[in-house]
Amino acid sequence: MVANSGGGSTEAEGGPVRHIPVLLSEVLDALEPRSGKVILDGTFGAGGYTSAILDAGADVIALDRDPTAIAAGQALVDARGGHLVLHHTPFSRLADFAPAAGLDGVVLDIGVSSMQIDEAERGFSFQKNGPLDMRMSGAGVSAADVVNRAKVGDLIRIFGFLGEEKQAGRIARAIEKRRTNEPFRTTRDLAGLIEIVTPRKAKDKIHPATRVFQALRVFVNDELGELAQALFAAERALKPGGRLVVVTFHSLEDRIVKKFFSERSGKASGSRHMPMVTAKAAIFEPVGKGMVSASEAEAEINPRARSAKLRAGIRTTAPAEKPDFSIFDLPDLASLDRIGG
Repeated sequence: MVANSGGGSTEAEGGPVRHIPVLLSEVLDALEPRSGKVILDGTFGAGGYTSAILDAGADVIALDRDPTAIAAGQALVDARGGHLVLHHTPFSRLADFAPAAGLDGVVLDIGVSSMQIDEAERGFSFQKNGPLDMRMSGAGVSAADVVNRAKVGDLIRIFGFLGEEKQAGRIARAIEKRRTNEPFRTTRDLAGLIEIVTPRKAKDKIHPATRVFQALRVFVNDELGELAQALFAAERALKPGGRLVVVTFHSLEDRIVKKFFSERSGKASGSRHMPMVTAKAAIFEPVGKGMVSASEAEAEINPRARSAKLRAGIRTTAPAEKPDFSIFDLPDLASLDRIGG
């Protein structure tokens, strides 16, 4: 579940590889950037998508909640002579930065950036020993706080739902036993325990700590909640004819995006158990035939692209609806505020 709109490197089988923006040509085809348009890149990263959109002639409003990305992006801002504006903010607030006339496009590339993975001190990777942190913004509750303070039942739900970890119970109970004697401080502390509790089998393609680290990162940064909020924000911020393009790397993310576009399609819904719901005016019309995945050629060049899925829609003239987060069926997990206590 690694995503990035800019440069850098990321981890794949065999070690770090140079980052290549995933589905770049497909993103540009779906966005249709050109002179006179204003596109919002909600996940700036190192500017891969942003640079390509600017090269196509459009102006860009770019967002990132990582202060490191904002600082690194200032050179691109300076080089583009007023055609790029960069804001330090989570993409859930994208509607606050849209012009009064509305946006012509929004692109979101969901997940952790390659730059964050590469920096051991950020604590995202079990392959790089560093503080057990994982905060994209650098503020708030850290992964160490969650591991050391959350109740066992909460850890089980976090690992089980957000990481789809089958051994969630065993790992959570082992964490509780260990932390009573010594708190977890580093990525190797946690990964080492998981390796003991659930040893890697010869047939396993991924490290036993992969799913737990994914779950902690998603939880600490409220990634699913941020995505849901961003989709509703884009609905409000896009002008008629504006395009929303979302690239995801995990089934949990893709499920949210797919559900959103389905709910906003205007089609009547129902089942043999429930009455048919009256069709509403479509708020988004699909771009193309639906979900787009990477070609075999791209996946061969860039292993990260194998799990990528692109979904896109065109905003209609129908008014935005009131956000209803129940449509996403998000899990009831522990409160970050309570854990941060």
